[in-house]
Amino acid sequence: MGQTAHERLREYLGQLPPNAQSLLMREFERAIERGQDVAVATLVLEQLRKVVRPAAPAAPAAPAPAAEPVRPPPAIEVARAPAREDRRQSGDGPRRLFRPLEPFLTDSTGPLRPGQIRRASLLAVWQWLGREGAPERYAEFEAAMSTASDGSREVEMAARKLQLAAAEALMKLVGPNATGDRQRALARIGAPSVIEDLLPIALVLQNREALDGLNGRLPGIIRVLGDSQIASVSDAINVPSLQTPLMLPFALSLVMQRLASPWQIIRLAIKIAASDDEIRVAATPFGIAVTIALNDLANLASLLRADIRRGHFANLGDTLKSLHDGVRGLRTELDLRSESTWGKQLTAIRADISNALQSEIDSVPGRARRILRQRADKDIPAGAGVDAGEVEEVAALIEFVAVCRNYASELAINEVTLRTYTDLQQYVEKATEALVQSLRSGDARARAYRQSQVSAAIRFCHVLFGNDYAQLMSRSAENALNGERKSSRAG
Repeated sequence: MGQTAHERLREYLGQLPPNAQSLLMREFERAIERGQDVAVATLVLEQLRKVVRPAAPAAPAAPAPAAEPVRPPPAIEVARAPAREDRRQSGDGPRRLFRPLEPFLTDSTGPLRPGQIRRASLLAVWQWLGREGAPERYAEFEAAMSTASDGSREVEMAARKLQLAAAEALMKLVGPNATGDRQRALARIGAPSVIEDLLPIALVLQNREALDGLNGRLPGIIRVLGDSQIASVSDAINVPSLQTPLMLPFALSLVMQRLASPWQIIRLAIKIAASDDEIRVAATPFGIAVTIALNDLANLASLLRADIRRGHFANLGDTLKSLHDGVRGLRTELDLRSESTWGKQLTAIRADISNALQSEIDSVPGRARRILRQRADKDIPAGAGVDAGEVEEVAALIEFVAVCRNYASELAINEVTLRTYTDLQQYVEKATEALVQSLRSGDARARAYRQSQVSAAIRFCHVLFGNDYAQLMSRSAENALNGERKSSRAG
């Protein structure tokens, strides 16, 4: 992109409202963390930072008259005022106001599970509050943010007043007792996805104290949700305002965030129902815990599919373990019927995982063969070699197949995984031995190419058979090369 395009982009970003700039910056930072469109995100972030935090230093204050020296208190205030104004303009207002929503926010723009709110909806709600939702409380909050430090009591009180005013204004539009021309008023707030989030936003802001109390009573991490932990969590969640059908999913979401294995939230529902039968579990309000667990497993399966498509295999072992444990937990701890809604959901999740894994697993032997296949000397061009990047990619895929073996049965990939891994072991073992022997003959050009093939084969052996076997084949390759050099000198 040329300099002119950079300037146009910066000019466009500079025309956006400060809150929009702040939200856009956070979205691109998250995109970089997820590895999505890194080049584009980095470019836009660079220009955004130039707009939001200009590099040029602030203009120096006008010199005071000689007869009247500058007093320290006003100088300190002059220094503090721009910082507060920068904080207000940079989007700290929405972040501070919507802080109670943070545990429930998601970057997804598609359908949500119970207990989630779209992060993208917050800007529209913030702007609506300033326009017509709660303009007086909005102005008080903005004033407090401009004149006081973020953690001060003044800001906290102003934030809470605006949160309650926002909840009240939203409930008048989307609550059970909503009246008036709702459709026109809702259309002024935002898109249908934003409107869908209004009631959850209102409820969480309205019940902030109850959620804070639950958060404070939960342990930092629950490694296993056993009987004693279930009793403790049940007691913490036994608050009337959190037991309603609309608020319970948010309370359960807070609990899930403390679980080392989030799928174990279903144990709370099973305990409440005093049965593992899905009909009895679904009949209780806590049956929503099973729906939440299934939705989270489905999202995890989607992330697995996306990582495989992008070739990101580094953390797939952890993802596969979470999926395996979740699927097995639901299958063994709940009596699910195959024709029920939950049963069909779990079957669909297993099929999704199986399809994503099977297509990738099936491709691995072919890619290994392309690298290790022996060629006639005449077919090897001068300077030919094996691409080291491709070797590492195939080695990662072989390791991926090895990891899949540990979780194959629950993820419906048992047959394809075992077959592929056995084929890889047999082929790589034979190909490595043949390539080592080929180092003893052939011209120098062919030997150089075959050396790179042997290095690739030894790398694959390290994954498939371990370090000892890889070192053995490495020594065999050295001996073959040394033997060829001796015979060449003797000739």
